Amino acid sequence: MAKQACKVCKQIVMKDKCPDHPDAKLAENWKGRIIILDPNTSELAKKMNITKKGEYAILV
Repeated sequence: MAKQACKVCKQIVMKDKCPDHPDAKLAENWKGRIIILDPNTSELAKKMNITKKGEYAILV
């Protein structure tokens, strides 16, 4: 299965559903990805409203 991104939180998942938003649709296409290691100190995480570490998509 290809990596997909949740359209709500932008988290990249390898499953059929986002663990945080099981009812949300998943996107197969995105422009890029970012990895957040520490959302508390990351300026990008703050701008994207990301509160937990992980891999996130920049959606098209």
